[in-house]
Formats: sequence, structure tokens, C-alpha cells
Amino acid sequence: MQHTLLTIPTGPKVGLSTVSIGLVRALDRQGINVGFYKPISQPMHSETEDRSTQFISSQTPLSPPQPLSIHEVREMLSQGKIEILMELIVQRFNNTAQFFDVVVVEGLLQSESFPEGAMLNKRIAQTLTAEVIMVSHLHELSLETLDQQIEITALDYETRVVGSIINKADVELEGEKATPQAIENLTNNILEKCPVFKKRSIDLIGLVPYNNNLLAPRTRDVANLINAQTVFEGEMEQRRVLNIELCAKSIPNLIDSLKTGNLLVTPADRSDIIIATAMAAINGAQIAGLILTGDVEPSDNIMKLCRKAWYTGLPVFRVKLSTFNAAKALQDMNSEIPVDDGERINKAMDLVARAIDSKWITKTLAVAVQSRLSPAAFRHMLAQTARGSLKRIVLPEGDEPRTIQAAISCQQRKIANCILLGKREDILAQADALNIEFPKTVEIIEPENVIDRYVPPMVEMRKHKNMTEEIALDHLSDNVVLGTMMLALGDVDGLVSGAEHSSANTVRPALQLIKTAPDAKIVSSIFFMCLPDQVLVYGDCAINPDPNANELADIAIQSAESARAFGMEPKVAMISYSTLGSGFGKDVDKVTEATEIVKGLRPDLLIDGPLQYDAASTMDVARKKAPDSPVAGNANVFIFPDLNTGNTTYKAVQRSANLISIGPMLQGLNKPVNDLSRGALVDDIIYTIALTAIQAQQAQQKK
Repeated sequence: MQHTLLTIPTGPKVGLSTVSIGLVRALDRQGINVGFYKPISQPMHSETEDRSTQFISSQTPLSPPQPLSIHEVREMLSQGKIEILMELIVQRFNNTAQFFDVVVVEGLLQSESFPEGAMLNKRIAQTLTAEVIMVSHLHELSLETLDQQIEITALDYETRVVGSIINKADVELEGEKATPQAIENLTNNILEKCPVFKKRSIDLIGLVPYNNNLLAPRTRDVANLINAQTVFEGEMEQRRVLNIELCAKSIPNLIDSLKTGNLLVTPADRSDIIIATAMAAINGAQIAGLILTGDVEPSDNIMKLCRKAWYTGLPVFRVKLSTFNAAKALQDMNSEIPVDDGERINKAMDLVARAIDSKWITKTLAVAVQSRLSPAAFRHMLAQTARGSLKRIVLPEGDEPRTIQAAISCQQRKIANCILLGKREDILAQADALNIEFPKTVEIIEPENVIDRYVPPMVEMRKHKNMTEEIALDHLSDNVVLGTMMLALGDVDGLVSGAEHSSANTVRPALQLIKTAPDAKIVSSIFFMCLPDQVLVYGDCAINPDPNANELADIAIQSAESARAFGMEPKVAMISYSTLGSGFGKDVDKVTEATEIVKGLRPDLLIDGPLQYDAASTMDVARKKAPDSPVAGNANVFIFPDLNTGNTTYKAVQRSANLISIGPMLQGLNKPVNDLSRGALVDDIIYTIALTAIQAQQAQQKK
């Protein structure tokens, strides 16, 4: 089973990118087929490309997809298009994930300039069904503060958190490495004084030591920061700045500053300091560099006198800033690793990789992840599958504003070829009022131009009901009936209606003209309920008031097949007010009988019942009420005993949780007809069109 590990920060300056790419290296060293994905870029300062993606591309054989830019994301959020944003993230993730067993996904930092980071991290975790690894830092931070940060962050992710990596831990180093005893002591101290680990069963995956040398930038990077002019290049590409020294002391008091790794900043007219620095360089000190400040030019004679020192590799720079302003700019320097500093990137990756517990990797990746189809992944799947074979979908409510927008979007995204029924003049006027450019590729059919064609076949189809041409013409004046006749005769592949009409207006013509499929006992319906982190199927919530046991069994089979057709592995719960015999009554008996009928007809289906809703949906309740049930606690297809229960439940869940529900999708018809809620949003219509197109594909494949 594939694992998706999402790294998210618990606070500022945690080193999220460093830890994320180091985690990739740790997994790779364990022989795991690991990929990397950064959904949204957060470039630093003048950078235009994402750092983490570039790090991975430059230091590993991986080629991650380019992340969405902050500009794109802000624009989509301002337009309320977060669901489309999540679909784009799913699409790019899927393109990468198909090649790997584990994918490390790097989350976002929350900052004053981008406060949406935490919200998007939560949505990404839900959308990708990710296991969350929290990244914290402990440099100059109290354990009490660390505990609070982890606790607050964990609240947003509930059971998704699988562990925490603590970066920049102040432990004693021997060379570049922390001593095992120092790591063990600090680990025990953290676990003892941070109760969140035990309280929330969070594993401490790794303790990455704070290493000042790792933060050391190249001298060239520091000089570039203040736009310094190069006087002598020296080894500015190789030497690293461990410390910045503002030099204004007398020479005897300056001696301790003339050390390897120090970057010296001094006024250009301080010849004594320039000479002292040169002597230290000649004597072997690997000084990181010398920056000469101010408007005064250094003495040519002094610079010539010190030339031998410059040839040792000491870089020398000139900047017109005052010494104070130059030092201030350098102190405020960003400590992030430049994308072209391969040496430092590799050291950082190695430091993190060494710190991560290899036993945790083995233990965690050995556990199968429960597969749940997130709403964004489900919508992406709908759009992708629909694109496989563009179907003609008729929309009888052609001049309805939301329907026009949905038709245009479906055409642009190549989800379906939509046909709008209505007067061209009215439709174009609506598009103009919406300030939408109406594309020529969206087809408009004016009913009066085609209605006569469908009168004779309708008379023939309904002659047993004494249909006459006059009555047929009257019925066909209803665009829903006209669209249904177009579908019945194969002029279109599917129909979507209901934005302005009741369900009865959509369903009745379908039952009369399309008829029930040969393998179906009954026409029923399902809703796809898009919960925050998974999609559930509810049936039947729109058609059958009080199905008997055989009909209920057929609804369950149809719903399970529909779930499977749309990317879900069905686990069917037959809902009742009783769980496996805890209650009695004819309604319970009906559900029990229907469950047994399904088990007899379809032993391949995972089904159980009767189950109360909480026992079917919640694992803690399932353990108490139905501990041996193969479905309880994990159900994703809920079959309600009657329309009253189903419709009430779907509306209560939809409105209380403020979630999107797609449907009702009709099952058991010869050809696909689907209803809309009259409160449907444009996106609801788009995805109902998509699932209708997919049903049309499936119907064609059965022939």
C-alpha cells in the first residue's frame, strides 16, 4: 500500500525544506522507492522557483513536478476556487505518485505574507489522505513552548499525525555529529517534559542536531547580499562564513577576531586592520573574507603591500555602505541554503537522514494505509475519466445561469460536449449578463427547430397510453421531456436537469421513455457525499419511498457497483435503528432479509447489516457494538431502509457539515439521466455532468 508523508511546520523557522529533503534521503537509504512533491511554491526573496524542488532535482535522480506558484494560488483563493486548487494538486500528485511506493509531500509555511499556509496544509492532508509528520525546532526554544506548538498543530490533524521530527536541537557535537549519548539524553528529556507525545501517541522520529557549520553560507553569497564589489576573488566560492565580525577595535584587541571562518567588516581607511588581516591570512588563518566599507577608497599602497595575503585565497570586497549599515544587512541575512550550493544541500540532507530513526521507517511503512478516496481526488477522477470519451450531454435548462457556466466549463475542460436547450438569444443574453464569453464550441439547440422530429417516435413509444400527436407535442414543449426523447433515440448520451425543476420533473420522463435496464429490478439513486477527507455513497435518498427487502437488496447491489465504477472499493452498510439484532421490528427484519439476499446473490461484496449509522461509520463505536463486523467502522456505502430516513440523513449531513453532495445519480435506467438539487452550485453541475458522461461510457461498454 502506498504511503504519502506530508511534512508540516509547527512554527516559524523550523527548517521545513531541509527536513523534507532529508527525509527523502533517509527513505532512499533504506531502499524505499521514494518520490517527492511540493504542491505550492514558496520562493524566498528574489527567487522565482521553488527551492525544495530544485534541491531534489539537483541532488537526486528525481524530477518532481513544478509546484503551483503563490501567485496562482492566491488568485484561486480570492475567487473561491479552493476545490479546483485541490484538484490540480491531486492531478500533479497522481502523475508523480504512480511511480513510487512512498511520496514525501512538503507542506507550506505560515507567514504574515501568506497566512493561508496552515489552512492549505490541512486541506492537502485531507485531499491526499496523507500521514502527517510535524517538523519543529528546538534551538533556543523551551520544552514547554515545543510541547505547546506540537499540541496546537496536532489538533488540526487528529489521527493523521504519525510522528514528529525536531530540528536544530542544541546537543553537543563531536565534529559534525552529535554523540549518541547526547541524543539519547535529550530525547528522554523531551519525552518526559513534553506530554503531547504520550497523550497523542506521536512518535519522535528524529532529533536533528543544531550545527552552526551547516548554516554557514559561502563568502560569495554574503557579498552578493549587500551587492559588494569584488576586489580580490580569492576562494569566495569555497570559504564559508561562520561568524561576522564588525572590526573597529585597536589591533591588540582585534587578535581574537582574526580566525578561520570569520567575515571581517571594517572601514576602508582602517589600514591597520587591513594589514593585520593580511598578516593573519599569511600565517594560515582561513578568514572567510574582508569587506571594506564607506565612501573612502582604501590606500593603493596598503593594498599592494598586502597582495601576498590576497594570493592565499582571502576574498576582499568593497561596498559603499557605512560599516554599521553593512553589518546590519549582514546580520539580517537569510540563512536558507541557496539552490546552487550543492555541498551545503548534501550536508543538510545527510544530517537529517542520519537523525531519522530507521526502525520507525520500517515499522511505519510496514503498516497498510487505509485507502480513502478524498473529495478532491474523487472530483479529479471524475473529470479525468470523463475526458476519456467525450459524450454529448443535454441540459434542458439551457438558459439557467449556473447551467450555462457549467456547460462552458465542461467544454473548456473537455469533460463533455454539452448541448443547451433554449432560445439562443436568451442564452447569449444570460452569458453576457454574467460577463462570460460564450464559446462557439458549446452547442445550442432551439426546441422549436427540432420538436417536430420527436413527435412520431414519442407517439409510438407511448401508444399503449393512448398517446396522440397533439398530446405528444404538448409534452415535448417541456424541455426535460424533449431532452429525454433525444436521449431515448440516441441523439445524445446523457441528460442532466433539476437546477430549476423538481426531481419528479426529471425522473418521471426518464421512467416513461428510457425505462429500466434489463438487469435492474428497480430504478434507484445515490448521492456522493464529499466529506472533508473521504467520499461516501448514500442510497436511496431520492426515488423509492418504501422498498421491500428484494428491492432494498437491489438498491444495495446497484450502489456497490456504482461505488466501484467510480473508484471506490465498496464496504456496504445496511442502515437501521438496530445493530446486528440489538433491536426488533418489521423494519429491522426487512433490512436483515435484504442483507441476506445480497450475500446470497453477491458473495463477492463486503456487506453487513443491520447496522446503526454510528456503528457503520465510527470505529470506536463499531468496536463496542459490532466488533466482528467486516464493515462496521469502515463503511463507505450506506443503504437506508426507506426514503424518509435516507433523504433526511443526507440533507442533515450536507447542511450540518456544509459539504458538497453530488447527485442524485440515478441507477437502473437504460441510459444515464441525473437530477440536480435546485440549490446546486456551478461545481455541483459540472461534476454531475462528468459522472453522467462516465455512466454513458460504461453503458456503451456493456453493449
